[in-house]
Amino acid sequence: MTLQADLYFSFRSPYSYLAIGRYRALAEMFDVEIALRPVYPLAIRQPDFFERNHPNWLGYTFRDMIRVAQFHGIPFAPPRPDPIVQDMATRKIADEQPYIFKLTRLGQAAARHGKGLQFADEAAQLIWGGTQGWDSGEHLAGAAARAGLDWDDLLAEAKAEPEVLDAEITANQQALEDAGHWGVPTLVFESEPFFGQDRIEMVLWRMNDKGLAERETAPQ
Repeated sequence: MTLQADLYFSFRSPYSYLAIGRYRALAEMFDVEIALRPVYPLAIRQPDFFERNHPNWLGYTFRDMIRVAQFHGIPFAPPRPDPIVQDMATRKIADEQPYIFKLTRLGQAAARHGKGLQFADEAAQLIWGGTQGWDSGEHLAGAAARAGLDWDDLLAEAKAEPEVLDAEITANQQALEDAGHWGVPTLVFESEPFFGQDRIEMVLWRMNDKGLAERETAPQ
């Protein structure tokens, strides 16, 4: 029996990036379907979050994300551009945000077609893996193609239905909170939330208890 899980994910979250490739590999190896549930980052949901957090929070987070990437052998570099326009000195979030809404809507559109996990992984590798100007040229089109999606159709869907997609993204956030958490990455399996990139082995342990089996063929 194919197991089902939901992965709550933000394109601005470095820890979401550090988790999603491993979750994709898990879904390719084992008979489990992981549905991507994109959410907007804290910078959108709580714009003052960075300004009111502990002064050491940002510095520690940068140090930790780099060593997690090194530990797992995952390419990592500060995004250029950052999906969120923010003054890193003052931590203030800009009023104009040209990247994150498009990205998240594309992710939700991809999720509609059952390719959210794949698209988010491919796009996150561009954003956090060192690709300068990931938002320009054919970078995102290539990510869509590698995920098995038609870029023109995906982009047209994201442009045609922004309000509907935003409502679905808001519903994702509510579902995450209803499941017992609020941050990303969080995988929810059988109503149990697993928060953080360091919970993947525990997720696998829980799924094994529920009869997780290796795939006979790779998912399409």
